[in-house]
Amino acid sequence: MSRKLFLFLQVVLAAALALSACGPATTPTPTPVPPTATPVPPTATPAPPTATPTPSPTPTPQPIVLTDGLGNKITLPKPAQRIVALAPSITESLFAIGAGKQVVARDDNSKYPPDAAALPSVGALWNSLPLEAIVAQQPDLVVVAAITSPDDVKKMQDAGLTVFWQANPKNFDDLYKNLNDLAKLTGHEKEAAKLIAQLQERVQAVKDALADVQDEPLVFYELDATDPSKPWTSGPGTFVSQTIQLAKGRNVGDVLDKPWAQISTEELVKSNPDMILLADAPYGVTPEAVAARAGWDKIKAVQDGKVYPFDPNLLSVPGPRLVEGLETLAVMLHPDVFCAQPLVNHLEQNLVAPVCKP
Repeated sequence: MSRKLFLFLQVVLAAALALSACGPATTPTPTPVPPTATPVPPTATPAPPTATPTPSPTPTPQPIVLTDGLGNKITLPKPAQRIVALAPSITESLFAIGAGKQVVARDDNSKYPPDAAALPSVGALWNSLPLEAIVAQQPDLVVVAAITSPDDVKKMQDAGLTVFWQANPKNFDDLYKNLNDLAKLTGHEKEAAKLIAQLQERVQAVKDALADVQDEPLVFYELDATDPSKPWTSGPGTFVSQTIQLAKGRNVGDVLDKPWAQISTEELVKSNPDMILLADAPYGVTPEAVAARAGWDKIKAVQDGKVYPFDPNLLSVPGPRLVEGLETLAVMLHPDVFCAQPLVNHLEQNLVAPVCKP
């Protein structure tokens, strides 16, 4: 009710009271006033119901399919988690790409890195395949190298094992492919890509440093001198030969007709190498013993005192340390290029120190 209407009604009531006091009279009936309507708020439009998001389906893991060096198609439902590694190069490579924790056992000769040496061994591969010991590890993948014959691979397959056979690399591109294949089998492709990029950078650094070098020393790489009159060496097409060439050297063994062969003292004297590298030094062969061999005193390397021990693991084990082998060879063959610079921290200082004497 408005204030104006309220006052009007009060006046009407007062007048009525006054008239009633004077006598009977018709009581005026006030005109009814409709009550003030309470405004009704507009009906709000209801909000649409909140849609419940549909969860995205979890992608189904795709199986891993690779063809190994023997042409066998290998299929894994997921990255291998229980691996038996049956070659030093395989074991070293798996640890290098970050798959070391997935390796549950190794062969007797796989002792690098130290974490690998702490793993249980299934035994040696030289005489016979330790099949029972391998099966006992319940692996979901067995990785082998060229040291394992196709017949032994078949024996493991017949025992229900999944086996991946990997060829030894003949060059650095082969090494990178081997690392990539192991990465796919184990789920470590990002780590492998990073490692490969680092290795490629180091190889390129050696190439760049030696780009203008013209002198290429002749090198004899001794593998085994059980018979010192006919020591074993690496021939053409081997990784040892390829690496010597990359380090701007020439391999005595390239004149032979086999990748691994013996060479007679007469042939060696005729070749007259500038440097002799003793990959059999870990077995007790010394520069002094070489100088004492019949006829070897005529060789230039012996006369110039350029007979050096060399760690065979850097070139004979075809894993990531092959790059360190290249770097070490480059320093030893061309000290004038590298010794004026700080030596790379990861090189075996006892190998390069003799050629970098102040």
